[in-house]
Amino acid sequence: MEKMNDRRTKLTCYFTNLVMSSVFSLPPLLFAAFREMYGISYTLLGTLVLINFCTQLGIDLIFSFFSRYFNIHKTIRLMPLITAAGLFVYALIPMLFPQYAYIGLAAGTFIFSFAAGLGEVLISPTIAALPSDTPEKDMSVLHSLYGYGVVGVVLISTLFLQFAGKEYWVYLTFFWASLPVIASILLRRSPLPDMDMSQEGSKSAGAKRRIKGLVLCMMCIFLGACAENTMTNWISVYAENALQIPKVWGDILGMSVFAILLALTRSAYAKFGRNIFKTLMVSMCGAAVCYAAVAFSPNAVLSLIACVALGVCTSMLWPGTLILMEEKIPGAGVAAYALMAAGGDLGASIAPQALGIVVDRISLTKWSETIGNAMLLTPEQVGFKTGMLGASIFPIFGVILLTYMKKYFEKQTL
Repeated sequence: MEKMNDRRTKLTCYFTNLVMSSVFSLPPLLFAAFREMYGISYTLLGTLVLINFCTQLGIDLIFSFFSRYFNIHKTIRLMPLITAAGLFVYALIPMLFPQYAYIGLAAGTFIFSFAAGLGEVLISPTIAALPSDTPEKDMSVLHSLYGYGVVGVVLISTLFLQFAGKEYWVYLTFFWASLPVIASILLRRSPLPDMDMSQEGSKSAGAKRRIKGLVLCMMCIFLGACAENTMTNWISVYAENALQIPKVWGDILGMSVFAILLALTRSAYAKFGRNIFKTLMVSMCGAAVCYAAVAFSPNAVLSLIACVALGVCTSMLWPGTLILMEEKIPGAGVAAYALMAAGGDLGASIAPQALGIVVDRISLTKWSETIGNAMLLTPEQVGFKTGMLGASIFPIFGVILLTYMKKYFEKQTL
């Protein structure tokens, strides 16, 4: 009976993580509609991404230092309901008060991002606390489900917007808001394990070395998140506006294939992967090459292929850094995972916002008009390509950082 309860809890956590992917993948699919219907600039759209990940960052930091003040079980069960509430606000205010559409989008983003931060910090420790003969596989499945969830959201949402029309995006959002409610009901019916949310090992003799090692890992996951989330948040708009690919095909062949490759690569590493340093180094190099290819390719198809290939190159940058931390800083504690999530969320908030700013500013310059006329591109397309080229700096810095980290960890015993 106890094994059945553990299995039910595990499957419920899997389902919860699956439906939470809508929080990350739905908004970028709607950016083009928001720009067309409400006249929202790319900078403000990028600010929604900033709000999303900065809110998650705040939750990560709170749980890093004050987790003992929370009732963990109640928080986990409440988390999906907060997600649903955020999505409802996200859709209702623009529908009822179009003149305040951006305020509604920002408020809804804050609410469901709050819940996303809770999920990021609490779902993984819940899975880790469940008795299992294959804990690594369980964790790998959990992380892989994000990619598969994105695929489902992209396919269903893209087809809905194509056949129903962009003006009915609010009803699509209501549909995705209903799924977290189901997750909350399932969580209330599932027994949750006890979890130690304290930070372990902080009083050891090598505390300073451990802290430096953790900081290096946070920097690595920051750069990895920059590389991954710049593309995940802008691939839909980039394919439609910069590559002139019809939205339905841009989303299906772009964002959904990106997510499929991301999920499959994570699953493949769980089964065949061995050397995490080598994997991270190759991933960073590949990401830099792909961003450069996106920026310089004169062909829309080749540029889209490079966008999609980033799904493979960036797939292991976030979970791979966690694996590296586990190997090099044993007994880091759950609080360390929250700090790592903070580093990832910081990168995921800064990089997409930066690209939005670059696109808006570059597209208004005479330089972009001149270059665009020479290359048969619009100023907006020039702005996008410039932003994609700028994004390559994150994995390049990642290569430099990993080179230092390899030497550092070879010399240290943490």
